[in-house]
Order: sequence, then structure tokens, then C-alpha cells
Amino acid sequence: MGGIVPAGNSQTYVELRGVTKRFGGTVALDHVDITVRAGTVHALVGENGAGKSTAGKILAGVLTPDAGRLLLRGAETAFRSPRAALDKGITMVAQELSLVPSRSVLENVFLGIESHRGPFVLEAADRFAGLTEEYGIGLAPDAIVGRLPVAEQQKVEILRALARRAELIVMDEPTARLTSEQAETLRRTVRSLAGRGVTVVYVSHFLDEVLAVADDVTILRDGRVIRSGPAAGETRRSLIEGIVGRTIEAAFPPRRPPAPSAPVVLQVRALSRAGSFEDVGFAVRAGEIVTLAGLVGSGRSEVLRCIFGADRASGGSMALDGEPYEPRSPRRAIRGGVAMVPESRKTHGLLPRRSVRENVTLPHLGRFVTAGGFVRTGGEWVEAGRVTAAVGLTGATIASPMAELSGGNQQKSLFARWLVGHPRLFLADEPTRGVDVGAKRGIYDVLVGLAAEGMAVLVVSSELEEVLGLAHRILVMRGGRLVGELDGAVATRTEVMELAFGAAA
Repeated sequence: MGGIVPAGNSQTYVELRGVTKRFGGTVALDHVDITVRAGTVHALVGENGAGKSTAGKILAGVLTPDAGRLLLRGAETAFRSPRAALDKGITMVAQELSLVPSRSVLENVFLGIESHRGPFVLEAADRFAGLTEEYGIGLAPDAIVGRLPVAEQQKVEILRALARRAELIVMDEPTARLTSEQAETLRRTVRSLAGRGVTVVYVSHFLDEVLAVADDVTILRDGRVIRSGPAAGETRRSLIEGIVGRTIEAAFPPRRPPAPSAPVVLQVRALSRAGSFEDVGFAVRAGEIVTLAGLVGSGRSEVLRCIFGADRASGGSMALDGEPYEPRSPRRAIRGGVAMVPESRKTHGLLPRRSVRENVTLPHLGRFVTAGGFVRTGGEWVEAGRVTAAVGLTGATIASPMAELSGGNQQKSLFARWLVGHPRLFLADEPTRGVDVGAKRGIYDVLVGLAAEGMAVLVVSSELEEVLGLAHRILVMRGGRLVGELDGAVATRTEVMELAFGAAA
């Protein structure tokens, strides 16, 4: 390896030239050219399925290209494995971290590269201290990794890469699971690494983050490079236009206010769950979108889980269409006309190996089962086709395995699932998490469309822009309590944040 380069060096570190990658009949990358300068942060942006993660994985040896060349410091090379890439100074920090949760930070950092004297492993404390001091990443060496927040675990992954003398680190959606405060800390770490001469390829769909952290940016669309250049020459609007191939005049569809006489669909009174939230009360009317805002840990998601019957409330009461509502399980909630898109589609929403059709009709199989216990697949196909078309599912068929869909299409499939049952109340927890900018607008269209059809919609979101852009009313939670209500038509970012942080108290 050639060693870490001085910060600000403009020499080319790695290049993809005419790289093509196919997965079956799908072309993920189509004659792609990307040049990454040494000691810089180079962002790859694009919609889900645009090819940005594929490009990062080729750089890190996780995937091999079908055609084209990879040049490292001007010399053509080929990586047949991540190990081969690491031997040349390139590694990857993926979305799904590969740590040993039961072991300490120090053990994870040096796992596989311990110093030995005969059969004995030598003390690595001095090596660890030198590493953290060199790169300015503070972590307790004896902390158990599984007990650390995700943001700290990502630092462990970065230190592990640096311990192996990595000169280029590919980071794939590094802040997708972080709070805004944790994401800001990670961005500072990334800039610090670049300042010390480490090259970072930064794959992200958070455009404001890209503009804040990147020196250079490459926009990918449908597997092709649209343009590449200094991040300073881009704006959020110019990135969006490059990513989606058109001007997005408005990020959110117009909201039609519910009729003054619209009936209350959901009434929550003094709802509590020990250790999560207490004395929460509000109402949602037919045709209304209400957003629950607040900091992570304020109790927002826990309220939704109780409404859906996934958790049991310890106090209070609820009513649905004026009738007492006591969901003891999600099954009962679904029968009562309540639907929910969960915060984590991978953990709580999808069967990745099953088809879109099977995922969409899963909660409603009773509709398609004959008296003899057989599933009428013809009826499934018709209904799945109808609801996936209604949510704008693109680039996939209902026969496709869910795992092959982009994040945006996976999320749209979850929305489609509930349209089979025509619910009265629609709950959505972080509905656009992990979704690119183009797919976000499609999901917003679905939510506004559901409300326009008379459905009551309750949304939890950590994105202020989303809270303000969607809601007829905004409810703000802090410390497990409901602390304020704002009119979505006139509310400001400052008002929401003051309530969330307690600055207005």
C-alpha cells in the first residue's frame, strides 16, 4: 500500500472506467466512469436502484464488474474479494454492521489482526490508544459493542478499518439508522478522516448531508452517471433534478383540509404505557393527516404500537368511530379497520424471499381461501395488481421477490398491502425512512390520497420537512407526554423544535 496521502491532495486515488454490472436481466451499472480524488469525501447519490451501492461494492471488492476497468493510482487492478481490496487499502462500512456484539470495542477493532508471541495474544491497549489519538475517534476500549448506540458501533467499524491501514473507506448509507444528532457527529468524523488524508466514498440519499460533507459528488440514474463534479457547485434542487431527471416543483402534494363536519375516527383519552408514555390524548378525523413529532425516545412510536395492538396500554382508553376500541393484538386491530406501516420494514414488515403478491395479500388471505382451504391465486394476482398500481409501484412485477425491489418500492408495497383491506385508520411510522427523494414524493401522494378518500391518517416522522409538509395538525411529544399542538398550515420549524426540546416552556 502507498500510505495515507496528505490532506487536500488532488491526485486520483481510484477510478472506474466503463464499468458495467448486471444482475440477471437488470443492468445495475451501464458503462460507468467515476474518478475519486485521494484524501477527499466523494458522494454517490441517486434513487434506490440507481447503482450507487453497486458502484461502492465494486470499489470494495464485494462485487466484481462484468465489463470495464478499475484503476488504483493509475494502475489497472481487479479485486476478487473484499480481502483482496483490503490488501490494497480499500474497505467498506456497510449499512448492516458486521461486529461481534458480545465482545469489547478493543477486541472487535483488532479481531483477526491480533499481535502474537507464540500462542499468546499480546496486549493491544497501546495500539488502540495510538489509533484513537491518530484519527480523533474517542471510544472506551473495554465497552461491550452490543451495548453501544448504533452511532458508536459505526465508529468501531471505522476504527477496525483504520487498524487494517485502510486508505479508502466506502460508507454505504452510514446515517440511515441514526438520529440527527448522531448523524452530525458521524459527519464530523468523516470530515476529520478526510482531513487526515483518508479517502471516503460516501453513499447516501440524504442530500443536505451530502452537501455538508462531500468534496465531490457523482449523480447516478438508472445505472448511468449523469454528472460528476465539485459538491460546492450543487444545490439540493440541482441534485434532485439530476437524480430524478425532472424538476420537482413541490416536494409535497397539496393538502385538502377535511370537511368541518368530518367525523372523529380515532379518539385517544389519557393513554399510558408504563415506561414509555403517559396521559396522551388526541383525536384524528376522517380525511385528516395528523403527524406525531418529537425527538427519538419521546414516545411517538410507542403510541402507534399501542393503537395497533402491538403493545398493551397500561391506562387510558380509545374509541374507533365512536365505539370502544381495545386492540389486544394487531390481528384484532386489522379486523377493526386499522392498518400500520412499521418503522422497520425489514424487521417488522416484509418477507424478503416471498413475492410482492404474497407480501401484499398476506394479512388478507382469508379473502382468497376456498371452502376447501386452498388459496385462489388468481384472485390474489388481480387484487395485488390493483393495489400496487394504485401506489405507483415501478420497475418490478408482483411476481418479483421482495428482496429484489428498491427501498422505495418495498415501502410502497407495504402501503399497497393495506389498501386490500380498505382501512378506516392508517398508521405510518417513519414512512419514508431509507427511501430516496423520488420515491418519497410517491409515498406522500399515497398518504394525501388516502386522506382525500376519507381515511384518518396518523404519521410518526423524524423529518421536520415531512412533518410540516404533510400535516393538517402537528402533535409534539417530549419525554413521553404530549406537549403541544400546532396547525400544520402555519406551523414553523422553530415552533416544532421549541416544543420538542422544551425551549418554549
